[in-house]
Amino acid sequence: MKKLATVVIRTFNEARYLDELLSEISKQNTKIVENEVVIVDSGSTDNTLEIAQKHNCRITHIKQSEFTFGRSLNIGCEFAKGDILVFVSGHCIPASVDWLDELCRPIVEQIAVYTYGRQMGRDTTKYSETKHFDKWFPEYSKIPQEGFFCNNANAAVSRVAWKKFGFNEELTGLEDMYLAKQLVEIGSKIGYVSSAPVYHIHDESWSKLRTRYEREAYALQKIMPEVHFSFSDFLRFLVSGVMTDFAAAIREKVFLKRCIEIVLFRYNHYWGTYKGNHEMRKLSAKQKFHYFYPKDVEKEFYHD
Repeated sequence: MKKLATVVIRTFNEARYLDELLSEISKQNTKIVENEVVIVDSGSTDNTLEIAQKHNCRITHIKQSEFTFGRSLNIGCEFAKGDILVFVSGHCIPASVDWLDELCRPIVEQIAVYTYGRQMGRDTTKYSETKHFDKWFPEYSKIPQEGFFCNNANAAVSRVAWKKFGFNEELTGLEDMYLAKQLVEIGSKIGYVSSAPVYHIHDESWSKLRTRYEREAYALQKIMPEVHFSFSDFLRFLVSGVMTDFAAAIREKVFLKRCIEIVLFRYNHYWGTYKGNHEMRKLSAKQKFHYFYPKDVEKEFYHD
């Protein structure tokens, strides 16, 4: 008998991509799970809810004044009927008809309790963000993986595992990593599934991008209180990130088109990180290098 997977989508004015997202979910070639879709809306004023109703989604609500990332997910999980809880951003689009099955498979097969899938850029995704995706969401799977990195833009967790802790409702972001850390600490496994890809489309201004990284840096303090990102780190990783992206852009023959965008992205990326982290204790050089360095430094360990 197939398990029921509930796809939980947090929305606030997500009309631009929501119809495409829900259409792709309806096209999924599901052999090991059935699915329903739950929308957790925080006061959309565009036609987000009309699109959700057109696709027969179940809808619940959270007041903007009560919104946190963790609280909205907990509301969606409580509202969901599924044994597996799937999370996808309202501006992500499944890139495979097998996305849902593949994301849920390690949970169904009891290899992991929490999985996350590949993210790729599309359309207006900034060049450096595609490189960021390449680092954290590579072409090879890690099932299970070492560590507790996870990302709810494209993820799934068993209801049993979620109920152990729920999502932290106080964090300003990274509620996914916090839950994953709690689960790893009790011996549960996290898995990265490269065969469950989505296109993650960010249409952010530079100020919003900077704020996103600043918000995540604040949250990281609770998850990894040993992290300290100093001004010298800001300069070091800015230069490293820009030079790495420049080299890639030259290889891909898009340097002239992307060079200014690369500088602006990496500046806002690392300046936001610095603003959110500068008061934290120093992290060991090895941990700091792994977390912030723009290249994938573990490929050989997982790639066969």
